[in-house]
Amino acid sequence: MDLNGADKKAVVGTLNKILELELAGVVRYTHYSLMVYGYNRIPIVSWLREQATESLTHAQAAGEWITTLDEHPSLAVGPLLETHKHDIGSILKESLEAEQAGLQAYRDLLTLVDGKCVSLEEYAREMILAEEQHSSEVEKMLRQPGK
Repeated sequence: MDLNGADKKAVVGTLNKILELELAGVVRYTHYSLMVYGYNRIPIVSWLREQATESLTHAQAAGEWITTLDEHPSLAVGPLLETHKHDIGSILKESLEAEQAGLQAYRDLLTLVDGKCVSLEEYAREMILAEEQHSSEVEKMLRQPGK
């Protein structure tokens, strides 16, 4: 695949960072889903497991781009911090922080390929849209009713 002047090493490095962050999301959301207790457990666990599945799909997409560029996907997993805070508010806040890191990585990718590789540019834009929408949903979940 021709990157039309984009720095291939930087593009692959950013894609590997995305892969690692998304794999960390799989682990994080799965862990969170195991730690939810209380009356609202079932819908929250379901939502968290959906997020884990989405993170895996995103990781696979990043890995496919890496191999399309004839490079090797990372086997590393992004940072995982166990805070031992498992109330829903803390879980959502930690989730939002991780989503922001992922969003920045997709923005970095867009900067690297903007105007140079339409397919990677479109991929980055689609992922930015998905991550921004997801972050907005988490922010809404964190809002107090009536505020």
